[in-house]
Amino acid sequence: MLIRGKWYLACVCDVPDPETIGIEDVLGVDLGIVNIAFDSDGKAYTGATVEAARQKFNHRRAGLQQRGSPGAKRRLKKLSGREARFRKHENHRISKEIVANAERSRRGIGLEDLTHIRKRTKVRRAQRNRHSSWSFAQLRQFVTYKAILAGIPIILVDPRDTSRACPECGVVDKRNRPTQDRFSCTGCGHEEAADRVGARNIRSKALAANLVSRAA
Repeated sequence: MLIRGKWYLACVCDVPDPETIGIEDVLGVDLGIVNIAFDSDGKAYTGATVEAARQKFNHRRAGLQQRGSPGAKRRLKKLSGREARFRKHENHRISKEIVANAERSRRGIGLEDLTHIRKRTKVRRAQRNRHSSWSFAQLRQFVTYKAILAGIPIILVDPRDTSRACPECGVVDKRNRPTQDRFSCTGCGHEEAADRVGARNIRSKALAANLVSRAA
C-alpha cells in the first residue's frame, strides 16, 4: 500500500498465545481524568509533557476553527491526524510500562470494564475536553494485547464504587471525593490521591475475582 508517498508491505503472521503465567497478586490500574493511568503501586503513567501537548493541540484547534477558511479546515484535518498519532504513541508507551511492571512482579492486571466509560464518568466542565479527547478504549486494547503476548492475565472488574469506597475501612460515600483528585474518607479519615484509591479498589476486586476463578 502507498502511504504519504512511501510503499509499505503488510504481512499477517499467526503467533500462538503464550501460556498464562501463574499469579498470586494483581496490579490494579485506574484509567481516568487527573492521570491517564495510575496503578495500585502508586505510579502515575502520565505527566506534564502529555498535558502540555494536549493543551497545545486544543489551542491550535480552537484558532483554526475560529478562522473557518478552506485553508484552516485543511490544517485542522492534518492537526487531527497528528493528535491521533500522539495519543496512539502515548497509549503504546503507557501500556508497555504497565505490562512490563506486571511481568517483572509476576502479577495479573486488574482493569475496570470500560463499557460506556464516557457515560458513567462525571466530569466538570473544565475537564470535559480532556476526558473526551483521550482514547481509553484504545489504551485498554493495547494493555490487553501486550499482556496476552506476555502471558499475563487481564481481570476486568465492576467499576461500581471503585472511586467512592475507602480501601482502608470500606465505607462507601460520594462525599469521600471532595475534589476530583483527592480522596478523604468520611468514616475513618483516610486521605490519599483519588486515582491511587481507585487503583487499590480495582486491585482488591480483581484479587477476589481471581480467587473465585481458581476455586471454581
